[in-house]
Amino acid sequence: MKKTFLTRGVLVASLIVLSSISIDAQSKRSAKSDDALKQIKELTAANEIIAKNLETFDTLDYTVFSNRDWKRLHESHAKDILVHFPDGHTEKGLEQHIKTLDAMFVYAPDTRIKEHPIKIGSGNITAVMGYMEGTFTKPMPLGDGTFIQPTGKKFKLPMVTIGIWKEDGTMSEEYLFWDNKSYMDQIMNK
Repeated sequence: MKKTFLTRGVLVASLIVLSSISIDAQSKRSAKSDDALKQIKELTAANEIIAKNLETFDTLDYTVFSNRDWKRLHESHAKDILVHFPDGHTEKGLEQHIKTLDAMFVYAPDTRIKEHPIKIGSGNITAVMGYMEGTFTKPMPLGDGTFIQPTGKKFKLPMVTIGIWKEDGTMSEEYLFWDNKSYMDQIMNK
């Protein structure tokens, strides 16, 4: 009888140990599941921010830039934005950026960007490729009182903007890229 009691005791102890192992394994699985769910939520939130920034950028190019609606530029650009241009110069501040952008329309008033075939983002950075197009129909001021007379030629060139975004949904820094030589080759008589 003593032998049976020990066997049952060993069996009960084994069941307790197995139960404890099972509970511990479930707890670890639960913790891993919680960690995975937390990561999924964080990635989802980050992707939503990137999508919002890209949507803001579409509005910037398709509506604000293309229609010269400069009173809305603050929706995408911080007041103290730092902008890097293809020719190598850098400007600081929203008001200066508006002056520079508006000058592009003096000689090509139909300048526009209406498509973004490539849009990517990671964290607080977006990169958007689009096509800037228009027609050279008005005299182009050279800054020294002289002008290049319009040729009536159309231009269409790829351009890229890399934006660094703040938490408030505006860019604090913007890098603009397009080929100025290709631009001039397209609008000048050759």
